Amino acid sequence: MKSQKNKESQGNKDFENLLKSYKQNKNKPLITLLYMYKGNWGKLILSIFFFILKNSPVWILPIVTANIIDIASNRSKHNINGLWINLIVAVVVILQNIPTQMLHMKFLCEPVRYVEAKLRSGLVKKLQILSISYHKELQSGKLQSKVLRDVEAIQFLSMQVYVTILPVVFNIAVALIVTVSKSRTVAIFFLMTLPVALIFITLFGKNIKITNSEFRKEIEEMSANVAEMVEMVPLTRAHGLEKVEIKKIDNQLGRVRKKGYHLDIINGLFGAYSWATFQIFQVICLGFTGYQAYMGRITVGDVVLYQSYFASILGQIANVINTYPVLVKGVESINSVGEILIVDDIEDNRDKRKVNDVNGAFSFRNVEFKYNLGDEPVLKDFTMEVKKGECIAFVGESGAGKTTILNLIIGFNKATKGKLLMDGIEMSDIDLRSYREHIAVVPQNTILFSGTIRENITYGLNSVSEERLQEIIQYANLQDVMKKLPDGVDTKIGEHGGNLSGGQKQRISIARALIRDPKIIVLDEATSALDNVAEVQVQKAMKSLIEGHTTFIVAHRLSTIKDADHIVVMKNGSCVEYGTYNELVALKGEFYKQLKS
Repeated sequence: MKSQKNKESQGNKDFENLLKSYKQNKNKPLITLLYMYKGNWGKLILSIFFFILKNSPVWILPIVTANIIDIASNRSKHNINGLWINLIVAVVVILQNIPTQMLHMKFLCEPVRYVEAKLRSGLVKKLQILSISYHKELQSGKLQSKVLRDVEAIQFLSMQVYVTILPVVFNIAVALIVTVSKSRTVAIFFLMTLPVALIFITLFGKNIKITNSEFRKEIEEMSANVAEMVEMVPLTRAHGLEKVEIKKIDNQLGRVRKKGYHLDIINGLFGAYSWATFQIFQVICLGFTGYQAYMGRITVGDVVLYQSYFASILGQIANVINTYPVLVKGVESINSVGEILIVDDIEDNRDKRKVNDVNGAFSFRNVEFKYNLGDEPVLKDFTMEVKKGECIAFVGESGAGKTTILNLIIGFNKATKGKLLMDGIEMSDIDLRSYREHIAVVPQNTILFSGTIRENITYGLNSVSEERLQEIIQYANLQDVMKKLPDGVDTKIGEHGGNLSGGQKQRISIARALIRDPKIIVLDEATSALDNVAEVQVQKAMKSLIEGHTTFIVAHRLSTIKDADHIVVMKNGSCVEYGTYNELVALKGEFYKQLKS
């Protein structure tokens, strides 16, 4: 238990550090990347140390080769023992590559995979605190692209820094040190190649960055459209609109293809120009060092040494240039993930009052709500008192403000004017996470996930006895359904409960609410999509759910609201009538008109 708490504490600390790094280093993706590895730099330093050891053959073998050529070509100045010593050195540095490569990868991959998991965890945690209004605007397909594709690109960027950038730095450093010690003229020639690499990156870099950004956005759009298409398959098939959906996705795929093709062409030109240029430089280097040897300024072995080093430098620089598009993609992905992480539209429960017990009394005092500044209020000057255990029903036309009131009660929305109190405490002062442990919501569109019926009913609860589960199944009027299913309560259901009827899914949703023994119940048109038979079954389950609890119901059907303690008639965001069923019928006002229609 203590270990689990420590893990959660470390996870929260990592999340806070991740948000801090993105906010402090906005528009500085590479600094953000470095900050992500805070706490893991020790392992990265060890990885660099073992990288130097494992990569040493690249620097030592050209020296060994040059020495052997000089020994073989000038016997009078060298002893045969020098040949054997050089060969032994070559074998040793080659063999040590095996263990040092493994240690290099161990100390590299551990922090890289840790950061990859931390990024995905950070995105998930941020999603759990983003406001509901932001979630409504966020397309799930785009989010999936960020969590999967972009985080993978960042992980690949981290690996490429080690695989591509580090070899360049060390190879150039070692080559220059050895070359300067032997010939400053050749060292100056080597240094002349570096500006060429910078020129290539400057010329192509901006275009590659822009194209990568456009391509990434098209991929996100495609991911969102595909996710939406999958959700709409039953509706599409029912109306014979398969060709419409295929055409829409094909159009999006066409845009992705064009952007991807444009990116491929730029990357191809980038690689081709750099390869041809550096090959010419290598030929020039061979001619230059060959001329130096011909003039007696360097040995034949030195020609091989310089050629090997120069080829290594050019090869590494070419690798950087060829992988530059990939590095740009990784940098763009850091920005993409940041789009979610730096969003301030969150539900902030820090330093809020936690509620351990709830009675369920509510007080609406001149409450107003609007989604954005400048918009017309969707709820106006709403005032109502609700006692513990009362059942309040809301009726009215679509857009009258009924669901807005429910969202205020759940805490999804905050009043923009006026006050909403729960048990005498302002909702804005309450830690909503602790409050929601005491409420249950049954939405119009039942939300079920892939798994067993047991898992869907007991969702989020650690331990529920079989006796308690069977009791809830009876209350929710699900016993007949369980008998018909092959594995009863342990029957697996498909995504969104696709192999169950509407009434069955709604009763499972009611069972999920019942098993939590909530103090407050929110029912948002829980029977509107059901036929008469299913409605009767769900009504029985709802009576078990409502009894003794403060309940808020949005419904159109008379059978659902007739027994409510009070009925609130909404119109254009305002309460126009309030009373019991009999009182409102006797009034023969707005409610009576709706009954007659």
